[in-house]
Amino acid sequence: MTDKSLSEIEDGVAAVSDIYARRFEIERDSGWYLAKLTEELGELTAADLKCAGKGRPNGKSAENLKRALADEAADLFAHLLLFCRDREIDLQEAVRDKWLSYLSAAEQAD
Repeated sequence: MTDKSLSEIEDGVAAVSDIYARRFEIERDSGWYLAKLTEELGELTAADLKCAGKGRPNGKSAENLKRALADEAADLFAHLLLFCRDREIDLQEAVRDKWLSYLSAAEQAD
């Protein structure tokens, strides 16, 4: 698989989400995007607890638990992209402005 830009990933995630919504006749509104983001965070938390030995592994191997954790992280990331798309937030720009600006400030202080 070739590396994709964040906008290409976002477009792919949106296309998959559109297919899913059509297939299951889901009406997505602004509340849906936030609810899904919250749901996926809960699922990531549960998967992480299982990996840390603080949740029931349900007979899954350590490798399967790690794969489930990665899958839930991907779900959360995808739903964050969908949430930002719905809210017209440019996530790359927001991260650059909020987080990466500290790098220049730290470099200037050194």
